[in-house]
Amino acid sequence: MQQLSVPAPLAPEWEQLLTRARDGALPLPELMDRGNFFQGQNLGEAAAHLYEIWLTRDDHPPAARLVALYNWGTVLGNIQRHEQAEQVYLQALSISPTFAQARLNLGHQLEHLGRVDDALAAWQAVYDGTQPMEALGADQTGLRTHAFNNAARLLELQRRYEESEALMVRSLTLDPAQNDVMQHYVHIRQKQCKWPVYQPFAEVSHNDLLLATSLLATLSATDDPALQMGAAQRFVHEKVTKQKDVLWRHPASVAARQQGRIKIGYLSGDLCMHAVGLLTAELYELHDREKFEIHAFDWSRDDGTALRKRILMSMDKVWRINAMDDATAAKVIAQAGIDVLVDLQGLTSGARPNILAHRPAPAQVSYLGLPATSLLPGVDWIIADRFTMPPEYLPYCSEKPIYLPHCYQVSDRKREVGPDPTRAQYQLPEDAFVFCSFNNNHKMNGEMFGAWMRILQAVPGSVLWLLADNEWAKANLRREARDAGVDPERLIFAPRVAPPDYLARFTLPDLVLDTFPYNAGTTASDCLWMGTPILTRSGRSYISRMCGSLLTAVGLPDLITFSLDEYVQRAIQIGQNPGRARSYKRYLRDQGRASALFDMPAIVRDIEREFEQLALAHRG
Repeated sequence: MQQLSVPAPLAPEWEQLLTRARDGALPLPELMDRGNFFQGQNLGEAAAHLYEIWLTRDDHPPAARLVALYNWGTVLGNIQRHEQAEQVYLQALSISPTFAQARLNLGHQLEHLGRVDDALAAWQAVYDGTQPMEALGADQTGLRTHAFNNAARLLELQRRYEESEALMVRSLTLDPAQNDVMQHYVHIRQKQCKWPVYQPFAEVSHNDLLLATSLLATLSATDDPALQMGAAQRFVHEKVTKQKDVLWRHPASVAARQQGRIKIGYLSGDLCMHAVGLLTAELYELHDREKFEIHAFDWSRDDGTALRKRILMSMDKVWRINAMDDATAAKVIAQAGIDVLVDLQGLTSGARPNILAHRPAPAQVSYLGLPATSLLPGVDWIIADRFTMPPEYLPYCSEKPIYLPHCYQVSDRKREVGPDPTRAQYQLPEDAFVFCSFNNNHKMNGEMFGAWMRILQAVPGSVLWLLADNEWAKANLRREARDAGVDPERLIFAPRVAPPDYLARFTLPDLVLDTFPYNAGTTASDCLWMGTPILTRSGRSYISRMCGSLLTAVGLPDLITFSLDEYVQRAIQIGQNPGRARSYKRYLRDQGRASALFDMPAIVRDIEREFEQLALAHRG
């Protein structure tokens, strides 16, 4: 049994507690109280050890032993000792097999240990109702919905979308007042291309689903900037803590900023094989090191890719903040003296907006990760251009625009391209006109897919080359094609491939069809870099104008449309006149990479000029 020490001021009490626990003289309520105290002091190992000593005695009543085992397992889970926690919960369940909370927590330990099916089975034992569960003072309905929701979440992570959705429906039928579950229900239907996405059931209404929709899902559902702003506002109201203290004004932060180069900090969990990482790798390398010092505040996964290594090598300093809470991470940023903090995450998956709420830097800028307003307190600016953020959009955005002269988007001229593929390699017809959309499935919707079917009907022999993230999306898209009178065989699905091969296959289609209202961003940059034209529809929101911005900067504004009918007509015109698509390809081959869109040194200088002004306004 391990021996532990505690901080000196606590040592006398600690020794007394251990002695009393060994002697059977420590009552359970006091054990629980002191265990909670040690955990609150970040002494989880001590709390676990105290429970372990107490449980070495065999003379505790079964009910007391059960509670102590449960609490011990909770402490062990909190300090990441999941294998030991599993054994402790099994001991508790040997005393009371229907102890619902122990079985729920057992599932969490099994998930941490990578035993997915075992975790799902533990939660199923709670939610399926085949045997009554002891709730020990908790609400039975709440325990069942907790089990449903954990299983649904894990199934979604495993990309078992249909099973996940079914459990969400059961959970919401049991308790319809669960906004977070409704949010996932909407988005998982988007991922499967299950239209209409807003499908009411039981006591869950269309309006309930609409109000619960996440910002990311809203961006795919509408280009109405007021609705997007409302979704952001709901998130901020529910998830972001208002902070009175402004960290960048603290003397230590002020002093750190007064000396040396201007410090730019990039805040992200996506500095890896991710769209943001792919776009920004060269940005970090091109920063002028005579003027600027570049920091990464990073909680990205270490995916072992060359891209991640390259990004980390391009930073002057990398701060790993995975294990820090938001307040600690914010203090680290402030103490580093960051002048301009660039948030590459916004409100997307894995974001940590409460870091920004502490105001660790005097200028905080949103960029790339969320092409929309976040309404985050403390985020003052957003990098844009005059196409993505026209004057009529500004009233729906809490951030002020930093307008770059040509295009808001950086990209990477060093992206690796695989060998030239053939159409036969991807089961594409050699002589047909190939339309293509490689945007993620959740960006598709019924309106735009219906437009694509009209385009296929008007261009004889043409095919549509798509990505299908999952088997349900593929089946649903084929059914939608059949219902629209289009042979499902004219939909050809591309497999997932490595990034170099993904880039190389952009040479095969004749025309890429953009999604709306969630435009292509990285995908648009990729296809234009590879010399293939993309047709877009631009709307009222930033995200629905991203591709139009790229097309303007690359010199192909005639591929921007502003209504569904115009989009369909332009696609049909190009499809019926393949020479027009070839002329776009020639232009991109001859002039595309030399255009303003891909002039990375100039774009980085434009960004730096703006950042320098922001920094100097708060220095000296």
